[in-house]
Amino acid sequence: MDSNKNKPIIIMANFINPSSSSSCSRPLLLFLAFLAILLLQFSSKSVFPIRFVSGPSRPGDDVPVDPRSCAGFFGHVGLPRRRVAMSIAEFGGVGDGKTSNTETFRKAVRYMQGFGHKGGSQLNVPKGKWVTGSFNLTSNFTLFLEEGAVILGSQDPKEWPIIEPLPSYGRGRERLGGRHISLIHGDGLTNVVITGQNGTIDGQGKMWWELWWNRTLEHTRGHLVELMNSNNVLISNLTLLNSPFWTIHPVYCSNVVIKDMTILAPLNAPNTDGIDPDSSTNVCIEDCYIESGDDLVAVKSGWDQYGITIARPSSNIIVRRVSGTTPTCSGVGIGSEMSGGISNVTIEDLHVWDSAAGVRIKSDKGRGGYIANISISNITMKRVKIPIRFSRGANDHPDEGWDPKAVPKVKGIFISNVVSLNSTKAPVLQGIEGASFEEICLKNVTILGLAPSRTWQCEFISGFASEVFPMPCLQLQNNGSSSWCSYS
Repeated sequence: MDSNKNKPIIIMANFINPSSSSSCSRPLLLFLAFLAILLLQFSSKSVFPIRFVSGPSRPGDDVPVDPRSCAGFFGHVGLPRRRVAMSIAEFGGVGDGKTSNTETFRKAVRYMQGFGHKGGSQLNVPKGKWVTGSFNLTSNFTLFLEEGAVILGSQDPKEWPIIEPLPSYGRGRERLGGRHISLIHGDGLTNVVITGQNGTIDGQGKMWWELWWNRTLEHTRGHLVELMNSNNVLISNLTLLNSPFWTIHPVYCSNVVIKDMTILAPLNAPNTDGIDPDSSTNVCIEDCYIESGDDLVAVKSGWDQYGITIARPSSNIIVRRVSGTTPTCSGVGIGSEMSGGISNVTIEDLHVWDSAAGVRIKSDKGRGGYIANISISNITMKRVKIPIRFSRGANDHPDEGWDPKAVPKVKGIFISNVVSLNSTKAPVLQGIEGASFEEICLKNVTILGLAPSRTWQCEFISGFASEVFPMPCLQLQNNGSSSWCSYS
């Protein structure tokens, strides 16, 4: 939409919420309403009604940030103020759980795009069930789901259009060629917020899972939320359900905060990762609860030769106070798509139960790249099959162009203060022949519940261990200097 057309008249007022006011402000409201109606006569091209917008765009804007939070990555204290706030209902949306609102959401965002450089805008989704296909966000924009609001992903695959594959993957992750766009999407944006009063985004992914199970999937499934080439992103205080594929996927992004989220999918739903930062920097993931059919959190950076060529690393990533369960995968995974490099990752205060692995470093021949300076601490696990795992050998490559001589370099993995109860197996640390897996440091690690026959399995790695039970493998009983292993 041309930003010079259909400009609404903006009147600033000191309200906390445009939908409510105290009795003492009613005379002012009446006066402003009269003035707005008068001014409207001089704006014959206005399409949408005049909006009275607040200083803060919603209650809670000025709440101090918890000092334990890394929300400062986002670059704002609290939520950014938006000059214009409108409801999807004002654009003709119908929240009856049946009517398609795809074009309505697209029209609303196009309209609000005109305020990107005029104080920004906020699209409110009120209580109701709002069916929609994919729609793109815009810069300086907040998508706000009110209490009781549910966005439902369309069951028509045509409303999830096909887009180009990511350059660092070279093709769709599951199928050759393009991929379905995510339900909520954005590319090249800045200052974007997706939040609310614990509203819900439900991808209704069963249709897509069945295509995968039945082997009738033609293109790679879409994510629930994907932001590309964007910076200053906040996703918070929502419940995300039943993603067709990975749930939240920031790729080629910087300054991203994902916090106070609940992410749920059936435990057998294929590849429904919770949060996957990919070739992104300065990412904070905290205070999230996740149940999924894949990794709760997975840090990625591109796939084999395509990731090596693009060389977009993931770095400066914090994952903390995340809890959940996944019967097939890990609480936090690094890789396996890590060909652009992954470094400076802090994982702390993780609680995982009834899962295949607690923390897992995944790589393979053909990946190339590097994994460096990974700090993992304060991890609690219950009934986790393999608490700590380095894995290889998935033989998962995009095409025949992968290079078997491209092996990863892994250096500086610091793991401390770990307790695992009722474990099935001791840690499995498998490096890759011909690759460098060094400076693996473990301190104060206790694995309980193992049968006496269950011992550590280590191959092609070197490092040091202290205060570890049961006795670690010989490769971690380094008799040389361990001054580099000073993490505590």
